[in-house]
Parts: sequence; structure tokens; C-alpha cells
Amino acid sequence: METFSFYAFAVLVLGGAILTVTRRSAVHSAISLIVSLLGVAGLYLLQKAEFLFAVQIVLYIGGIMVLFLFVIMLVNLDEAAKERQFNGQWAIALVCSAIVGLQAAWFMTKGTGALKLAQAPVAAQSGGSVSPGNVEAIADVLFSEYLLPFEVASILLLVAVVGSVIMAKKRI
Repeated sequence: METFSFYAFAVLVLGGAILTVTRRSAVHSAISLIVSLLGVAGLYLLQKAEFLFAVQIVLYIGGIMVLFLFVIMLVNLDEAAKERQFNGQWAIALVCSAIVGLQAAWFMTKGTGALKLAQAPVAAQSGGSVSPGNVEAIADVLFSEYLLPFEVASILLLVAVVGSVIMAKKRI
């Protein structure tokens, strides 16, 4: 059953991604991207990464993609469609895509131990017998080892919100 679920979610991801880049309508592309992101969320759930599953659904699909759809529907895309497209850049795009693909393949084969979640320190603190949940392990590492970057990111987000409010007030 798990293998079938993996292949079903993989088909969703690949199918949604292919439809995202091949559809002429921006709204259809955004909806296809939502389908692809749902497939990624399902893959997170299969890997027992419940926190990433919830973030994928709530933040990416629920927030960002709905915002994208609102912007696409509010912006006049007829004018953009009449403008000259960049058809002469296929070779550059193909070379860049190949480089990124080769880098990803190299990191997947060489960096097997680099992407593991920091569960060894958490297991060592608890005596190795109790395995904390995924969210608990992320929170423990985030608020102990990575507290300063977390606080810097929160200040940057606060500055961005204040700046956007000030810019919006000037336009009103």
C-alpha cells in the first residue's frame, strides 16, 4: 500500500509540474502547481514528516498559492500576453537546468549523511530510549542551537510587514 501511495503522489507531483509549465493560462498553471504541491505534501506524510506536511498544506497551498491566484486574477494578463516572449533563450535554460540536475544528483549520492535531522543529540539527551516526535525534535533544535538565526528571521519578517504597510499607506 505504501508503494502504491508513493507512486500515486509521484504522479501527482510530476503531472502537476508538467501541466504548470505547459499551460497557456496562468490560472490553470497555478491550479496545476497546487496539485503538484499537494503531491509533495503527500510524500512528506509518507516519510512521517507531519510538521512539513502541515506547513506544506497551510503555508504553501493555503496561503501562498491562494495569494498567487488572487494576483493572477487581478492583474491584466492580456497586455503581458501581447508582449514579445523570450523564445531565444531555450539553450541557456537547457544548460542551466542540466547543471542544476547534475548538482542535485551529485548531492544525493555524495551527501547521504548531511541531510539527516538532528535527532542524535535529542536521543542522547533523553538517554536514547525515548524517541521524540518530529515536531518536538524540530522545536528543540530550533530554540536551542538555532535561536539567533530564528530571532533574526523574525525581525526581518517584522520589518517586511511594517515596510509593506507603510508602502500601502502611501498608495491609498
